[in-house]
Amino acid sequence: MNIYNFLILLIIVFFFNSCSKDNIKESKINEKSLEFQVLEAYQEGIKSLEGGDVLFAAKKFNEAEILFPQSIWAPKSALMAAYSYYSQDYYGDAILELERFIRVYPLNKNLDYAFYLLGTSYYEQIVSEKKDLQSISKAKENFTIVVNKFPNTEYSLDAKFKIDLINEILASKEMYIGRYYFEKKKWIASINRFRNVVDNYDETIYAEEALHRLVEVYFILGLEDESKKYAKLLGYNYQSSEWYKRSYVMFNILYKQKEKNTEKKQKKSVIKKIKSLLD
Repeated sequence: MNIYNFLILLIIVFFFNSCSKDNIKESKINEKSLEFQVLEAYQEGIKSLEGGDVLFAAKKFNEAEILFPQSIWAPKSALMAAYSYYSQDYYGDAILELERFIRVYPLNKNLDYAFYLLGTSYYEQIVSEKKDLQSISKAKENFTIVVNKFPNTEYSLDAKFKIDLINEILASKEMYIGRYYFEKKKWIASINRFRNVVDNYDETIYAEEALHRLVEVYFILGLEDESKKYAKLLGYNYQSSEWYKRSYVMFNILYKQKEKNTEKKQKKSVIKKIKSLLD
């Protein structure tokens, strides 16, 4: 009886061991088959992208990612789907794919490129500083991430260049509004705009004019110390510029006019005193 039971147990163990091996083999076969499907979908995506059918390409890249999310091809496929949309100016779809990539693959080695392409997707939608404020803001935000987090990458240099161009656009907008307020004699509002250029966009071409405008506004308001402060700052940084010359001429003319007005007032005061004595 014991021998009989032992034989039965041995048969059961052998049976389950055999099934286990079959399952492992089947699992390996399925896994290989899955990797093949992923690679096939990825290659179809590349072929479609090269042929100009970017929408089908993006679809195949998404398919490759979904088939085997744990494979090394998944993040590559996600990024290629985003690039497919970007290559034909489907910026909205590209942005959605890139934002998802950054969220799903935060440690991926191509994260620098994802942020750069995201910034570029916003940047290339900028048409006017008056209308495209969101695109301007988002482009600068993502390029700044590239510069700060990935300073030694090939994308950092171009990101810095684009940030400089964006700052020129933002400074231009501030100057446009500041000039409008200046013409309407809304002095405080114009001061705020010009100071924003001086404080935040001092490396742009608009910094010189902003300083000159501040010299003008403060002098008109009778705040000579503030006016002189910005005149000195303008002279120190841009002594050879046209705006400094304008400030210098304006400051001298206004100052001479003030002196003449003071002299007239003094003369009138003396005449009144003499008249009072005669009366």
